[in-house]
Amino acid sequence: MNQDVKQQVRSVMLSHFVASMAVLGMPPFFGILLSEEFASTQLHLIGWLYVLPTVFSALAAPWWGRFADRYGARHSLIRAQLGLALGFLLASQADSVGGFALALAIQGLLGGTFAASNIWLARELEGRRLTQALTAMQASARAALVVAPILFGALIGAVSPLNLYAWLALLPLAAAVLMATLPARRATHKRANTRNATEGSSQHKTQDTVESVSPWLLLWLQFGFSFACVVTYPYFIPDLQVRFTGLSTVTLAALFSLPHLVYLALSAPLGKVLTRHCPRRTLLLAFAVMAIACGAQYGLTGNHWLSQLGMFLARLAMGLAMTAAFIALHQLMSGARRTQVGRMFGRLDAAAKWAGVSAGLCAGVLASAFGLASPFLAATGVLTALCLSLSPRLTALLPSSSQRTRT
Repeated sequence: MNQDVKQQVRSVMLSHFVASMAVLGMPPFFGILLSEEFASTQLHLIGWLYVLPTVFSALAAPWWGRFADRYGARHSLIRAQLGLALGFLLASQADSVGGFALALAIQGLLGGTFAASNIWLARELEGRRLTQALTAMQASARAALVVAPILFGALIGAVSPLNLYAWLALLPLAAAVLMATLPARRATHKRANTRNATEGSSQHKTQDTVESVSPWLLLWLQFGFSFACVVTYPYFIPDLQVRFTGLSTVTLAALFSLPHLVYLALSAPLGKVLTRHCPRRTLLLAFAVMAIACGAQYGLTGNHWLSQLGMFLARLAMGLAMTAAFIALHQLMSGARRTQVGRMFGRLDAAAKWAGVSAGLCAGVLASAFGLASPFLAATGVLTALCLSLSPRLTALLPSSSQRTRT
């Protein structure tokens, strides 16, 4: 990868991180916003407001993917950042819960910076470089999820939540200006020259195995994996407060964050190792380990130190398996067809968004009917189904299950 493309990739990563800070940092404070800005005590609205942008983003993702194929990935990136800025500005001017909800719907409908960034990366990079870039994009989102709530929590003490939305609109606007500096057309010749130069140097020859799978299998893997991750989120801390009464709130929060911190720490070094291996086998092993870890988290209980250690180890194993699964899934994405990239990544983004919505609703139903720990069983079941779907006998029935090796 030449220096110009590297700089462009860094710009896209930075713009996505800035947008993610604004998108992910405010939802934890919806309760404060409702009570302070709208004098509302209807706390059940928090869940609806939280999921509203995701629903509209899932509805719009395939359409925006086709937009990127027709008008270019750079225009799609700029469009997404401007859409976010508009949503934030409208949110800052809301005078009712309904007006705020409309602003969140517009944010989801016109945003989609994650999918737009992935589409741009898929047009500029291939193979292992694309896998590493997609993995770094996940790290960017998780870093924003860790940093933004802390930063905005400090700011809300000095600025009202709605006024903060007005200031946050400046972040995607700045990102849109940065994206306008990108080349207007895909740098196909740059990528080809870089690949030819690499092939001409025997010192840098490496085997990069890219496996192509059925688009339908890829969508199912994306949906199922996203569902299995998200379904355990909503009731994790309330569940552990019941089962492990001796643990402090800070410890519970640390256990919740542990898999994400593992991803931030190990995604880059693990990516260098795992991209040399068959992604299907990596996924199968990662899903199996995640299923076992989720099953263990369902069964562990009590205040004995062994149970608490077991929960820590289960969360650690879940983080390692989740990281490996993301890397392998990104390998499969990098091996997908090179035509209509926008449409493909739009559908993948929509699958992940619908998985999140479905997981949130499913977690609520299961927790109320079968107990707060039951979402772990749902995750175990879905992960087991994912393992079975990777069976050679089953995937042989689907088209496009071929493997090729590039030097």
